[in-house]
Amino acid sequence: MLKLIVFDCDGVMFDSKKSTVHYYNDLLDLFGHPPMDPEEEVYSHMATVDGALTHIFRNYPQKKTEIKHAARGKLSYSDYLHYLSLEPDLYEFLELAQKKYKLAISTNRSDTMPSLLEKYDLGHYFSKVMTALNTKPKPAPDGLLEILQDLKCLPEEAVFIGDAETDRLQAKACSVNLVAFRNPALKAEWHVSSFMELLQLPPFQQATL
Repeated sequence: MLKLIVFDCDGVMFDSKKSTVHYYNDLLDLFGHPPMDPEEEVYSHMATVDGALTHIFRNYPQKKTEIKHAARGKLSYSDYLHYLSLEPDLYEFLELAQKKYKLAISTNRSDTMPSLLEKYDLGHYFSKVMTALNTKPKPAPDGLLEILQDLKCLPEEAVFIGDAETDRLQAKACSVNLVAFRNPALKAEWHVSSFMELLQLPPFQQATL
C-alpha cells in the first residue's frame, strides 16, 4: 500500500532549466568565458552546485575558492529563482496527496532549497526535505534511505518522482519504484507528463481501495 511520495525538485516540481542556464552563464561571463555548451547545460541541470562548477570550469585556470566565492556572493542563485516555472497542477496535486500520503523531497539543490520552498509556499506540504547540504548528493542512496527511515516507510510503500538518471539510480539503490516525469527515455516503472496523471497509476489506485 502506498504511503509515501518522494519528489525530485528541478525538472519535476519546477522547470528550472532557464534559471540554471542564466545563472551559470552569468558566472562564466563574470570570469570572461563564453556561455555553456549544450552538454554543460544538461550536466549543470542535474548536478550539485559544486559538481556543476567543477565541470563547467574544468578547462579554466581560476582557483576553485575564487569561483565558489563568486557563486555564493556576487551571483547568488537565489536571485535567479524568478526564472523558475512551477508545474501548473503541482498545488492541486499536493492538496489532494497530503491528505492520504506522507510527502518528501530528495534533491541535489543545496542552500537555495529553503528560500525556494518559502517563495512558493511549499514547505508545509513536506515532512522531510533532503538536499546536497544535509546528505550525500544523488545518485547516492543516503537521502532517500533517510527519508524512508525517518518517515517509517518500507521501500515498497513509496514511489519516487524524478526526471533524471541520478533519480533512477537513487530509487533503484533503495528498491523504490520510480515514476519518470516528462522523460519518456528514462527507465522507470511508470511515466507521466503531469502530476494529476499520477492518480491513475496502480499504486495510487490501489491506495484508494
